[in-house]
Amino acid sequence: MDLLKVRNIGVCAHIDAGKTTVTERILYYTGKNYKMGEVHEGTATMDFLVEEQERGITIQSAATTCPWIYDGDDYVINLIDTPGHVDFTIEVERSLRVLDGAIAVFDGKEGVEAQSETVWRQADRYRVPRLCFINKMDKLGADFDFSFGTIRTRLGANPVAVQYPIGQADTFQGLIDLVTMKAYYFDSSELGAKVEEGEIPDDLRDTAELWRHDMIEKASEFDDHLMEKFLADEEPTVEEIKSAIRQGVLSHKCVAVFCGSALKYIGVQRLLNGVIDYLPAPIEVVEVQGVDVKDDKIKMTRPHDPSAPLSALAFKVVSDSHGDLTYCRIYSGTLTKGSRVLNSTTGKREVVSRIFEMHAKERRPLDSIGAGAIVAVVGLKDTGTGDTICDPEHPIKLEQMKFPEPVISMSIEPRTADDKQKLGNALATIRREDPSFRASYDAETGQTIIAGMGELHLEIIKNKLVRDMRINVEVGKPRVSYRETIMGSANNIRGRFVKQTGGRGQFGDVIINIEPFTKEMAEQEELNFKDNVAFENKIIGGSVPKEFIPSVETGVRQTAVSGVMAGYPLINIKVSLIDGSYHPVDSSQVAFEQAARLALSDACQKAGMTLLEPIMKVVVTTPEEYLGSVSGDLSSRRGLIVGTEDRGVIKLVTAEVPLSEMFGYATTLRGLTQGRATSVMEPLEYRPLPPNLAKEIVAAV
Repeated sequence: MDLLKVRNIGVCAHIDAGKTTVTERILYYTGKNYKMGEVHEGTATMDFLVEEQERGITIQSAATTCPWIYDGDDYVINLIDTPGHVDFTIEVERSLRVLDGAIAVFDGKEGVEAQSETVWRQADRYRVPRLCFINKMDKLGADFDFSFGTIRTRLGANPVAVQYPIGQADTFQGLIDLVTMKAYYFDSSELGAKVEEGEIPDDLRDTAELWRHDMIEKASEFDDHLMEKFLADEEPTVEEIKSAIRQGVLSHKCVAVFCGSALKYIGVQRLLNGVIDYLPAPIEVVEVQGVDVKDDKIKMTRPHDPSAPLSALAFKVVSDSHGDLTYCRIYSGTLTKGSRVLNSTTGKREVVSRIFEMHAKERRPLDSIGAGAIVAVVGLKDTGTGDTICDPEHPIKLEQMKFPEPVISMSIEPRTADDKQKLGNALATIRREDPSFRASYDAETGQTIIAGMGELHLEIIKNKLVRDMRINVEVGKPRVSYRETIMGSANNIRGRFVKQTGGRGQFGDVIINIEPFTKEMAEQEELNFKDNVAFENKIIGGSVPKEFIPSVETGVRQTAVSGVMAGYPLINIKVSLIDGSYHPVDSSQVAFEQAARLALSDACQKAGMTLLEPIMKVVVTTPEEYLGSVSGDLSSRRGLIVGTEDRGVIKLVTAEVPLSEMFGYATTLRGLTQGRATSVMEPLEYRPLPPNLAKEIVAAV
């Protein structure tokens, strides 16, 4: 396969902007589907889980490969449809990590919404070039100029319109291509498959000329030849304009903006042409970066070449009745059925027993596949999300993914002994599939605690256990994942662990300092800040032998994970080991671990402790008449209202509210506003809890 003819793209956006509908149209027009699926009917191809069909939302990203013919050439588009709901942000994160380009979909009436900003920041982090598709131009209140403006004002992007709509809302009937200056109309009786080209309507010609002038002016910034023509007032060719915009998109200096209505079959084929015109082929993005397996300071790269040594990233694991399906993006080399590969993250060797090209839940077997492809592999038993698969003779470790910490937890209890046995295996399976999910067993209460990104996330997991895995469980009320931290410093705190039981005893003695610490400070001092805890050995001489230093660090880190004050993880601290003593016979690793635990607990009490709570950024979209009720309710939840924005008769209220106050908020909001307001929320940061509330939580533990 010619890699210049391949595009690896994702469709991502705010919830309800129309991502899955756009994807369904793409599958239909590329000939991948012969029947158009609809989200509102529960028949969308990419939403194949029962939960997705019932709720009309995307929960897990789904991958497919489809052909597209453009200007007589055959192209292959590997496409991933991602969720919009913030609870499933991990799905967007891992999809963007392996994609070369993305289509950001916006609602033509709302423009850039809260979750759009999150997705945009994720794409920025992985340096993914993108196109914008302003969808729902047929919706009442749709406004292209407003939505286009929000891309600049809210995302700080540099949008370049390559299309302009013919009409808006109920008058929307087609679009103007500003590059070719032609109008395109889509025949809805043939599901938009028939596209008619025509002249631009007279009443829109002046507007189109203005937008085109703006497009060429912006495009000329990315191409000196086009700039010369623009300054000389010469008419550029279509190829020159496309080439300049492509350079801008690939260098992240601009985003090309398209428009249409996926539901009404308008504009999707032209968007696919735009994917070919403006988004990169696998060999046009920078070579994949990695490090040497033995020394992570040695940087390495791999070319996008099927004949180079194999390197691939496992970005998703799905448990299946026939064995785990591991989705992989192949960056270099060729993956062959039956071959032995090295998982350089774990150091284990694996066998690739089968390779599949995926189409949502359907699969097509392959014998081998080269660089640039996205496939699913069966046979990788010890490979998880973010692991690198590579040639055993030429090992490389690609950059791993970072997963968000859970913000909400609840207890879950099996009803019978049989269910208890099945539950442990089931939770391990879900954890492999979803790295943003956590499960732990609390020995003191005998409860199993599950933690995730939000109420919906945990509800979906509970339904999966009951419905798909047939395990009967009782679920407790959601609990907030608080964090512990210190308010001041404490110096020269001793921890002694001495046990004499006859025969050989145990002896460990350490003296530590503790102080508040941040990620930025850790980066400046080049200290490992794993789990937001830094440890530094400041012992000069041998008051604590070198072989016991790692045990002291282990004791500190284990104590921090299990907490000192109320059983929540202890974060944002630096522990310095400054002195201690040992016994030539009785000292052991266990003794120094215990001494470190005692010292840390004592130091935290002396430094003064507090609880931190997760704060959510909440954006409520409400009709103006309910603004007072909504604001008052948010304030009563200890919320801080940071901004109110006008959108015609609609108000957008942005607030920062503690997560503990937001349980069941969607139901309350519906009651306050007769069902006319909506809200979205996403994690913002951790902040100190008021002392009276912290006392209540500690007392309840």
